[in-house]
Amino acid sequence: MAPSATFIDVEPPVVIGPATKKATRPSNELPQSLIQGARLAKREEFDPTKHLNYVPPKSIYTMEQIGLKGQGISPHAATDPFPLFTQDAITQMRAEIFDEKVLAECQYSSTFNKNMVRGMGPARAPFTYSAWKSPEVLARISEVAGIDLVPSIDFEIANINISIRDENSNVEHTVDLMNDKELPAVAWHYDSFPFVCVTMLSDCTGMVGGETALRTPSGEVMKVRGPAMGTAVVMQGRYIEHQALKAMGGRERISMVTCFRPKSPLVKDETVLVGVRGISDISELYTQYTEHRLEILEERIRHQMKKEREREIAKKPFNIPEMKRFLTHQKLFFESMLTEIQELD
Repeated sequence: MAPSATFIDVEPPVVIGPATKKATRPSNELPQSLIQGARLAKREEFDPTKHLNYVPPKSIYTMEQIGLKGQGISPHAATDPFPLFTQDAITQMRAEIFDEKVLAECQYSSTFNKNMVRGMGPARAPFTYSAWKSPEVLARISEVAGIDLVPSIDFEIANINISIRDENSNVEHTVDLMNDKELPAVAWHYDSFPFVCVTMLSDCTGMVGGETALRTPSGEVMKVRGPAMGTAVVMQGRYIEHQALKAMGGRERISMVTCFRPKSPLVKDETVLVGVRGISDISELYTQYTEHRLEILEERIRHQMKKEREREIAKKPFNIPEMKRFLTHQKLFFESMLTEIQELD
């Protein structure tokens, strides 16, 4: 699947990350009732015939509709929430997320979100990892995104944002400023990766709000309705300014964010690490980022070499402007890697 629109060559939006510079564990402990309630006597392997519950979204908003025609990597901007996983699948994912080993090794905190679980990997979360690597799931995500996608890197399978309501204070704790009822759950921002899929892992009965707000270049704000358990929203978050609005009511709000990049190495990949550098195992993050970027370069060079051989066979003259354009793009690609791979103080 390839995007059918014509894309313009513009500088991507600047991503502002959390003030947190190094991996930090949360200071607040999760309720034992949440951990114990997620335990399962039997863990299962992901089976798309049992665990996939895909129904196409009722609406897919386009980049043109929000004033960003030609920008990004796909004409699709965002979807309405759509069913993706069954209740059984969500139960299996929650069992992995709230496993004691995962909580001991994979909890992170930042100035954006007080409690996250990230970087579980295939050993600690085989069900979750297999689900997002499943060809059937990737086909559905790519379908609604309007372009073939793959998970960005393994560390981003997946980021779980955890918000728990304090039953005594009736205040939902997610980020430092949640006490102000006028503030969103997460401030206006762009994502570090081209596409994201946000999946709801909580029962949203009794919740009010929780929409995703999209801000257009003209300043207009569009709202995509909030999800229900097992449903997902896919959005081209690298290029769209957005925020998650606060949801009121309900005991918890747990969402899973999985990041995606274009499958084709020939499509631009403007991934940055500013949004995730301070909330990751930096060695693991840099290793996976470097590996996938070098693989992209390798495939691009092979593709260009093939074109050059075909040109020679066809006895066509060397195309200087085309080759300079190709080399310039790869130079910029290298320079972006040099920018993203930083020493941490």
